[in-house]
Amino acid sequence: MTLISVGFAVPDFELPSTGNKTFRLIDFRGSCVVLYFYPKDNTPGCTQEGLAFRDNIDKFTALNTVIVGVSRDSVRVHEGFKAKQSFPFELLSDNEETLCHLFDVIKNKSMYGKQVRGIERSTFLINAEGELIREWRKVKVKGHSDEVLNALHELAGG
Repeated sequence: MTLISVGFAVPDFELPSTGNKTFRLIDFRGSCVVLYFYPKDNTPGCTQEGLAFRDNIDKFTALNTVIVGVSRDSVRVHEGFKAKQSFPFELLSDNEETLCHLFDVIKNKSMYGKQVRGIERSTFLINAEGELIREWRKVKVKGHSDEVLNALHELAGG
């Protein structure tokens, strides 16, 4: 599978999701989709990032936008994380790293002096036609949800 880039259509994909569902990108045509990749459930940075999206969910919804989180954690672990944090959006399990590779978010990182492969915190904005229109890589959690909202306001012409 080739990597995607800004300005091009995102190929349809499907992954297991919380709520005992299968997420299919094609099902969300007509809405923008914020796809945010994060390293691991129940860790401080990932929790803060999810909470920021949760706390702004009404603003995203008003802009016809769906939020979706993605990590390599299992759906079972996602269910606990989602319930504990009251996330009003689905979390996708990419334990085979298919979507991670498509969006090129698996990177070698240094953790406690050791090299490990993991998800580089990244967010992608897909428009209502299924085209990738913005990407944020090496995301810093603080203020990121607002950055994504600003991009959506720009897209909406305001």
